[in-house]
Amino acid sequence: MAGNDDRRAAQEGWVADGAAPASTALAGLDALDLAGRPGGGRGRLALRLWNAFWPKVLAIALVLGIWELITLSGYKKEIFPGTGPTLADLWDQAKGATLWQAVGNTLQSAVIGFVVAIVVGSLIGALVSRIYPLRAAVGSLITGLQTMPSIAWVPFAALLFGNNNSAILFLIILGAAPSIANGLITGVDYTSPLLLKAGKTMGLHGLSLWRHLILPASLPVYVAGLKQGWAFGWRSLMAGELIVLVFNHPTLGALLNDDQSLSDLQGATSIIIVIFIIGIFVDGLFGAADTSIRKRWGLV
Repeated sequence: MAGNDDRRAAQEGWVADGAAPASTALAGLDALDLAGRPGGGRGRLALRLWNAFWPKVLAIALVLGIWELITLSGYKKEIFPGTGPTLADLWDQAKGATLWQAVGNTLQSAVIGFVVAIVVGSLIGALVSRIYPLRAAVGSLITGLQTMPSIAWVPFAALLFGNNNSAILFLIILGAAPSIANGLITGVDYTSPLLLKAGKTMGLHGLSLWRHLILPASLPVYVAGLKQGWAFGWRSLMAGELIVLVFNHPTLGALLNDDQSLSDLQGATSIIIVIFIIGIFVDGLFGAADTSIRKRWGLV
């Protein structure tokens, strides 16, 4: 009889004496997992948009508030622009074609230079991370290039390429590639040796080992290197555009240089706001990529 009872309990899904059936326990876990989730898909989307939106709105409000307080204090009021006149100037520039041409030219240079920097930095990082003699010889050189101020390369780039867009692209690549290479090197360094042994045991070697194991394992650190590389490349781009002025080629740096020459602080501040907005947008893209990676790894 006891054996029949045990078999009946097993068939009904009882997991222990006095415990709920397995199906009921599973349902309880599902309920626990879903307890903190919003009701519907639209609700979840709205909540995610709100959580992403309100911190940026708060940051902008704080900046505008501090700016307005400085204006009301009268600090260097003869040159320091107020919030209202500056935003009005920005609106006037946005209604013209020159600002949008400058934004387009600057972003085009940024994207082309950054893509080339990704290729160059990734190749250097892959070679240096896996070849020890090369790492011993070049590793510190990459870090030295990364810490080098981009403004120091501007005269060299102008002499080497002249006053044209090639000099600016050279500065972007030189600013971004070392950070990308270091990001990949660090990511490879933190790849578990046991994981590498397991991959080789499964028949992964050479490019297949890199494609299917090393790159996925180092992806979070590599993306952090890409983000840092973009920041360095963007700063190098701004420095280059401020000094290397290409004829009949409006850029954000050239507009900023013109406003500085004319002592137009309102116009210069408007361009700085545009540069700041672009920086926030790109940071949001990298943040979305990082969140996606962490979700795929089960960290969110």
